[in-house]
Amino acid sequence: MKSAEAARYWDAVYTERPTPEEPRPNARLVETVTALPPGDALDLGCGGGGDALWLADQGWRVTALDVSAVATAALAQKARARGLGDRITATQHDVRASLPDLRCDLVTAHYFHTPYDQDRTPVLNAAAGLLRVGGRLLIVDHGSTAPWSWNQDPGVRYPTPQEVAALLDLSPEQWEIDRADTPSRTAIGPDGSTAEVIDHVLLVRRTA
Repeated sequence: MKSAEAARYWDAVYTERPTPEEPRPNARLVETVTALPPGDALDLGCGGGGDALWLADQGWRVTALDVSAVATAALAQKARARGLGDRITATQHDVRASLPDLRCDLVTAHYFHTPYDQDRTPVLNAAAGLLRVGGRLLIVDHGSTAPWSWNQDPGVRYPTPQEVAALLDLSPEQWEIDRADTPSRTAIGPDGSTAEVIDHVLLVRRTA
């Protein structure tokens, strides 16, 4: 799918399903990042902005990217309303085409999936290359199908964290896997309903 088509698709999603005024951060982000010293973060596919706002509240400087201008405009407005406009740069950007020229201490990619074909491995590799030594790449994927998921195919298979790490093919001389597991949690859907879901969590740290 071309950039313009992807932008129209996600603009429609966020127009039809506006994000909450107080979007929640993802649970795996909170449990991973709370103990880390604040620095510079890159949020890939920022969506409703819950992660970016939480990070900024913790003192991080966040570059939040999404192909949807509707999503990034809403996030920028929320950041200004909270007095966090100087800590969040929310930009409409197709990360498949390029990434900003920056250096960061954290890259977060939560549920970086689409209902159309997308090879995300080059994007994640490029984002990893922006990390400073000691920086972390946090990838959180779906490990099960929630009742509200767009893909209800019972035969769908979710790659394991180990398989995602293998696709990234990061050199062990420069990278260390700090976490690769499949925890479960109670998730809340867009309509307020709840369900037990599985996350696939991969946390990789740059060592050199």
